[in-house]
Amino acid sequence: MKKVLMAAAALVALPVMAQAQSPSPGVYIGAEGGVNWLLNFNASPNNPTLPPVISVSPNTGWAAGGVIGYDFVGPRVELEGVYRNNTTNVGIPGTALNNQVGQLGIMANLLYDFMPASVITPYIGAGAGLGLVDSTSSLGSTVFAYQGIIGLGWLVDTNFRVNLDGRYYGTSNPQINGSSWTNNNFSIMLGLQLKFGSAPPPPPPPPVAPAAPSFMVFFDWDRSNLSQQALATIGQAAQVFKTKGNARITATGHTDTSGPEAYNMALSLRRANAVKDALVRNGVPAQAITVIGRGEQGLLVPTADGVREPQNRRVEIVIQ
Repeated sequence: MKKVLMAAAALVALPVMAQAQSPSPGVYIGAEGGVNWLLNFNASPNNPTLPPVISVSPNTGWAAGGVIGYDFVGPRVELEGVYRNNTTNVGIPGTALNNQVGQLGIMANLLYDFMPASVITPYIGAGAGLGLVDSTSSLGSTVFAYQGIIGLGWLVDTNFRVNLDGRYYGTSNPQINGSSWTNNNFSIMLGLQLKFGSAPPPPPPPPVAPAAPSFMVFFDWDRSNLSQQALATIGQAAQVFKTKGNARITATGHTDTSGPEAYNMALSLRRANAVKDALVRNGVPAQAITVIGRGEQGLLVPTADGVREPQNRRVEIVIQ
């Protein structure tokens, strides 16, 4: 009994504030064991040479078994086998009371976890099935068995779980060698469960690379000189460059579709170089600036050939 209380105290002291799990459905198996109290009962030997009623006070016994089940994440169903044994210190020749009561319960259980994603989850359950009872080694009396369960589960990780629960286990009255008695039990069980097929938690998403700062300056038709607004924008780009330390700037010139392609390619380079010169005047090292001319390629506003579109006459400044 002392060991049981220590186990219960240890479970209560578990790190409840740890991170929640990410459970997934799956099959599990487990082993369990604990102490069993068979309640006092009156046996009726149905033997004229014996008293009509024999009072029996069983000693504290033990219980051990195993389980296989399926976790739906919340509801659980399982098939369980548990053997219980209690000594009685009552040995009467010609009866089933041979100093012990042994019983094997084969149960179908339905359980429910109230907080399946938490590290500690309370649960309840009920079961019904077949009981085999005797006070010898033959387990010769077949009876209907039933039980109620209330407990706490500790999800160590997504695949391993520890349970501590209390149970009421009862059967219809065993009938052995002309003797019958009531069969009511209380148990405290500690169980270990291993789940198969649980998906590992998904990896964290990759960090999103920040977009490179960019600026855009525009030009009049067939011009590469910079307006006051363009100079102000270039000044802002230079300030951002200085805050980044070891960075590079790409200045890419564009034109609209008016004029010959070869002329527009040269014009886009003149515009990009005009931006470069303004950046250098604002304190950006010339070696940190790459100049590119794309002419009519990369239109900001798609147009037909020969169209004067102001937004296509530009230089894009990208700081990396």
